[in-house]
Amino acid sequence: MFKLLKGGHCYTPGDIGIKDVAVVYGHIYRVDENISRNILPDMEVLDCSGKIICPAFIDQHVHITGGGGEEGPVSRIPEISLGEILSSGVATVVGVLGVDGITRSVESLLAKARGLEAEGLNTYIYTGSYSVPTATITGKVISDMVLIDKVIGAGEIAIADHRSSNPSIEQLAELASQVHTGGLLGGKAGILHLHVGDGKEGIEKLFRLVYEYDFPVEMFVPTHLNRNTNLFEQAAEYLKIGGTADFTAGETSGKGCSVPEALSCLTRKGINLDKVTVSSDGNGSIPAKDGQKTGIGRVRQLYDDICSSIISEKINPEDAFKTVTENVARILKIYPRKGTLTVGSDADILVLNSSDLSIDKFLIGGDKYIDNGNIMRKGRYEK
Repeated sequence: MFKLLKGGHCYTPGDIGIKDVAVVYGHIYRVDENISRNILPDMEVLDCSGKIICPAFIDQHVHITGGGGEEGPVSRIPEISLGEILSSGVATVVGVLGVDGITRSVESLLAKARGLEAEGLNTYIYTGSYSVPTATITGKVISDMVLIDKVIGAGEIAIADHRSSNPSIEQLAELASQVHTGGLLGGKAGILHLHVGDGKEGIEKLFRLVYEYDFPVEMFVPTHLNRNTNLFEQAAEYLKIGGTADFTAGETSGKGCSVPEALSCLTRKGINLDKVTVSSDGNGSIPAKDGQKTGIGRVRQLYDDICSSIISEKINPEDAFKTVTENVARILKIYPRKGTLTVGSDADILVLNSSDLSIDKFLIGGDKYIDNGNIMRKGRYEK
């Protein structure tokens, strides 16, 4: 219940130097220099000297019930395991359904989110699938958002993709209206999460929603914006008008840019990274190429790309960390409870080895899930 992380280089994700972090009943009690181990009885002391302390990651795009299916029933990807998420330093996930709103359902997405929550994770979901009108539980997006606690928005709605239902600007505006109003009535983030494919128009409809209607720009979170060069350039322009750009970890198509490359390029362009986020598209399908079978996206790629951004591209650690912590938490309106190391915040904490940024310790709500690099807890059906 009481833990004291001693002497780590602390990123909140802002760089505040060498600090101690005291954890009491699952929350951050104090962040300061030289906190006495005697401030509370039975305080467990964790030596973090020579290590980095930062907030646990938030992954806002995970196919927790499995993605795929584009090559028939045999290509449906199984549900994700707790261990894969833990090994990625992710304490909070947002589940998405994806293209298959026929053999999979928002109901199953909700049930899986509740299961992962029972195993210790923080979970939310988007109601909906690729198509418009989209899959829901209650029959209306707005009702799902108001009545179901874990539903924080709608997504991933597909645009500019051959698998999209090609919604008109009017249909997207109607959907955005339900999402926005549902967010207000339900006290939720009210996010419209948009899957953007390789289609010719890119995010042109998104620009129209912002310029031609009265929706707040922060309610739209388009993803996969690093999948090709033209889309990345659109993303840079969207960031300049205050929009959010979500980049997908593990981009390897050859048409776009990796997350480390994207962050480096934006930095060179002088674009502020405060509205940039990174997600994994974990447990979703990776299109087949060169005669190979469809691959599976891994949540772990999110962690690897953030580490590579810091180590290989020399991105400032606080800038890299905030794309998977504070920035996401602010967009999802779970900040400062999540995404930061601040007094009163949930004690979702990563302790990293400074040499290679590998995970030494991982706390969720103050409980240890990884210690000395070893996963201490597994899902019910994991061996």
